[in-house]
Order: sequence, then C-alpha cells, then structure tokens
Amino acid sequence: MTTSSVRVNGTGSQELGRPPTRHRAVRPPSRFWPAAIAVVVPTALVGAHGWLYGRWIVDDAAITFAYARSIAAGAGPVLQVGAPPVEGYSNPAWMALHVLGSWLGLFDRGTWFGVPDYVAFPKALALVLVAVMFAGFYRVARAVVARPALVTVIAGVLVAATPSFVIWVLSGLENSLLVAVAVWLVALMVPAIASDQIADRYSGATEDGLLGTRLAVWCGLLAAVAALTRPDGVIYAGAFPLVAIVLMRRGQIGRTAAAVAISCVAFVVPFGAYLVWRVATFGEWLPNTAIAKGQQAPTWEAFAQPVELGTYAGWPVIGAAAVVVVAAFVLGGPLRRPMVAVLVPFVLAVAAFTILQADWMVQLRFATPVWALGALLTVLSAAQLAAAFWSGRRLLTAAGVVVLGAAAVSSAPAMWEASVEFTDDPTIGVCVVTEHSGRMVNSYAAALGLPNAAAPNPSVLAPDLGGSAMASKLRLVDLAGLADAQIARFWASENYPAFADHIYDVVKPTFIKAHEFWFSEPGLDEDPRLERDYVEIASHGSFTDYVRRDAITDQAKLDALKVLAETQLVPAVEQVWSLDSCGDRLE
Repeated sequence: MTTSSVRVNGTGSQELGRPPTRHRAVRPPSRFWPAAIAVVVPTALVGAHGWLYGRWIVDDAAITFAYARSIAAGAGPVLQVGAPPVEGYSNPAWMALHVLGSWLGLFDRGTWFGVPDYVAFPKALALVLVAVMFAGFYRVARAVVARPALVTVIAGVLVAATPSFVIWVLSGLENSLLVAVAVWLVALMVPAIASDQIADRYSGATEDGLLGTRLAVWCGLLAAVAALTRPDGVIYAGAFPLVAIVLMRRGQIGRTAAAVAISCVAFVVPFGAYLVWRVATFGEWLPNTAIAKGQQAPTWEAFAQPVELGTYAGWPVIGAAAVVVVAAFVLGGPLRRPMVAVLVPFVLAVAAFTILQADWMVQLRFATPVWALGALLTVLSAAQLAAAFWSGRRLLTAAGVVVLGAAAVSSAPAMWEASVEFTDDPTIGVCVVTEHSGRMVNSYAAALGLPNAAAPNPSVLAPDLGGSAMASKLRLVDLAGLADAQIARFWASENYPAFADHIYDVVKPTFIKAHEFWFSEPGLDEDPRLERDYVEIASHGSFTDYVRRDAITDQAKLDALKVLAETQLVPAVEQVWSLDSCGDRLE
C-alpha cells in the first residue's frame, strides 16, 4: 500500500500528499528517530508518573495471576490447584500473556533486579503496551498531519498527566492491553481512509483502502482481542462497521456490506470459539465475575455516569476540547473523513463506560480508553485548526487553541490532587490481601494445629482473593462470589437467606474474614449461627476474624492465638499497608 498523508504545504494550506515524481533517486529522510522520540518520550512520562505509586498492584490483578499460575502448571483454569473450574477472571487475553510470561520464566519465578516479578512483569508488560499505543498515535498522525511526532508527543503528555490513566494501566489489570487494541483499531483505519482520499484524487479505487479485505479482517481480529481482554471490549466490534457505514459513498453499498461482513466473521470466529470453550468448561455464557456483579441493562441513571468524566478531567478542559473537535469538523478539510475513524471508537469507549455498572474502585478504572482516544481526537482537531490558522482563518483558530491551552492548565491542580489522594489512600493492594487473608490465616491454622482430625481440610471465607490465592495454604471460599459460582448466584438474585444457609450449613468454613460490607450486606453477621458455631479471634480495620468452635481442640492454643494476633499478626498487616511489600514470591 502506498504511504500517504495530509500535509501542510509551503503556503500553509492542507493538501493530500502526492507520491514524488521520480526524476532522480532521492534518499528519503529517516522516519526512525522522529517515531522513536514520539513513542519513547510519552511512554517514559507514563513510567515516571507511575513511579509515584511505587510497587502497588491492585489485589484483583492477582486473581488473574493465580489462574495464570494454575494454567501454567497444568492444573487448568482454577483459582487453586484442586479447586473446581470457575471463570473467576474476565480477561482471558491478559491472563494468557501472564501464562506465557510464566512459561518463559519471567513471571511467578522470583525477582527482576531485586523487584518481585509479580510487580515487575505486569508493569513492564503494561509499559510495552503503552509504547505500542503511542506507536498507534504516531501512525495515525503520520497519515494525516505534517508533524506527526509533535502531535503524538502533545497527545502523549496529556495522557501521561492523567492519574486515572496511569494508575490503572500500571495496576496489574488488563487496561493497558485494552487501550492498545482500541488505539490500533484507529491506527489501522485512519491511514486506509487517507489512502482512499489519495486514490480518489489521483488514481481511482484501491484495494488497500478502508473497504479492503485485509483491513476488515485485522479490525475484526483486533475487536476479538478487545472482547477477550474485558467483557465491555466487545463494543469495539462495532468500530469498523460503523466507520465504514458512516463514510460510505454513493455506489459503495455492495463493497461496504462485504467489508462489514468480513470484519464481523473475523470477529466472531475467535470470540465464538472462546464462548464455546467457556460453555463446555464452565457451563456459562458469561464469566462468573459478570454474574457475581449482577451486570444488567443500563438504567436511565447510568447515562449520568459520563458526568464523572467531566468532573474528573475538569469541565473547562472538556468544554474546550468539545469546541475544538466540533470546530475541526465544521471547518472540514482533508482531515474530516479520517477523523471519523477516531471519533467513532471514542464514542464507543464513552458508551462502554456508561453501560458498565458503577465500579467501587477509585480513579475511574473503566475510563482508560476514553482518556487515550479523547486526547488523540482533541490534539488532531487542534492540528486541523492550526492548519486553518495558516490558511487564513486566524482569529477563530487562535482563539480556539488559546482556550484549549488555558483549560488544560486549569485542570492541572485537580490532576495533581487526584494523584496525591491515590498515593495516600490507594485501592487495596495485593500485598495487603496476601498478608491479612493469606499468611495471617496460615498462621491461625498453624497456631491451632490445623489440619487435624476435627478440621482435616481447613478453609477460609474471605472477600479478597488475589493475594490470598497466591499465598494461602487453605481452601478459599470467595465471599464476593467472583470465583464461586454458587455464591455468585446468591449475590445476583439477592437471595440472602439461602446465602446464609449455604455458608453456615453447607460450606462451614473453618475461618471467616468478616468484612463490614461483604459480610453484613447479606446479613451473615446477624445470623445466630455465627455466635453458635464460631468464636472471634481478632478485629482489625474493616475485618473481624472468626474460627469454628469445632476446629478448636485446645483452649490454651486459642488463647495463645488471640495474643499472637494482637501482638504480631495485626501489626504485620498494618505494616504492609505502609510498606506495600510482601516478599520476592507469593507462594
């Protein structure tokens, strides 16, 4: 395919680049260094920003780590070896990368230069994917503007300055993979649309444009990766079809329909194959996590969720960005059609954020693609206005750019405050859970001499699974239901009496980590069977720990355990909160 772009010519007006006439051999300027700078600079800024949050990895990420460990060891898709298969993860593509990392000896093996690989590997992988994302930025910009490196760096700085983006791409979760895929959908479509414009002007139809078979297949496959990265990623299956339909020209109905069909088939084949495997393995069409969270069709109240985006970024910068984007489309020019391929995925990203049930975690965990695509869309629109400035519409465009810059500066204090707030009080990390639901309960069991005849297979009921799945010696029962199909159904149906019967009469966990929400919401704390069958060990933070009375064979051991918990185990948990460190390997 001939590389083409929209350039700013010597007079300052935009034009579609024409392949140079071959009078004599001319060595083209190297594109490596501008591209390298455009990718490395914002990636380094993301890494530097992420340095503020230290070795923090959110505990939910370690659920994926635990499944990756089991699969890499040949135990199958289970939370712990010997546990029944339950799809307690919702990111199979991200998990597959960790399985590969384990097989290569890069993950769940030890340390990287003194840094535990359960921290180093997911963060390094995320930074690689962030670099891939910025490479997508550069590819988009190179196709439509004269200074792609400058556009990429400016958009990259905006992204790197957004705490919500940096926190969650480096959290250990799948955000970095999802945003890289979303951006590369744009990076494939924009050059193809620019190529079509070149062809229309100089040579007629081309097979390498937007409606080409190869592009349709790649867009369908990328959408499948997005859907296998996170459930809401399925929305990106509509990106290519919508762009193709919006940009359809007279006489292209047949070609457009064929391209859309090809893209849909390319999406359905891998994604459908995974669905078939899911039903055969787990007996469900949806991941167990979606069942536990009770994801439902959005209500009218859900459509107010995008307001959170404006509140977070600052309404001045959101308003200014909206004005710049609208002005760029109104002014028209060669960028209008390629910009549709940026706008449509951005709208889909906002729609996914709107549809998803509000998340309890802070810093807008599901907004990652919105920040990246929004920054790219805004900066490309500003580039369009800058081109209009040089072609004579100077007053309007200068005012637009000044307003955008002032709005961006005005949001800086809010971004700094968000960063400091998260640094002081991060979402619960893997090391905290490793200590309080993993090693702490291991110590409980050891102090009471478990397992024993009274409790041959000790278990613990707890709401946090990540770190505990990596470090617990006991059988885990997921109070939140993410990795327990039966408990997930209780949460989804809100059948709390049956929930209590299941816990106290069927599961009968040896230990209970009673969280003030997860335990009290279904009324488990008010059930008389708690006092009848269990005795309190310790209380710390939002948790109260219990042990079954019939697992205690020696009252002296229980008394000693209570002293141990108060003097050593609870302080150890509190220390981990401040140090965020839990050893070289979680095992």
